[in-house]
Amino acid sequence: MTDRTFRVTVRGTFDGLTPEQTAELLAEAAEHDMLHASFTREGHLSYDLAARPFFTFRYLESGEAEEDIAPASLRAQTAAELWLTDRGYGYKNLRVQAEDLSQAALGKRQRRARAGA
Repeated sequence: MTDRTFRVTVRGTFDGLTPEQTAELLAEAAEHDMLHASFTREGHLSYDLAARPFFTFRYLESGEAEEDIAPASLRAQTAAELWLTDRGYGYKNLRVQAEDLSQAALGKRQRRARAGA
């Protein structure tokens, strides 16, 4: 069995934040800068609340078969909802997108490396 890696992105919009919540998120903005975004097992949150109310969680999930992508997507969505809810942040319009890296197209360097191997 081959272990597959999935990149799962959960996007949404902050909704109905209080001034205190907005100030809290702005104070932590450097930790959640989009320029440092990465896919991690625990999930990485990025946003630029000063520009727009959108956020993105990035999760790195795994499975043994292509069919495991749906449960991986659900786990990521649930984790994002839990993070937001635990902090009392309102949100709306959650969208989940997942990619099976074993099915991703190879870049030019990767194709050359594979051809040379």
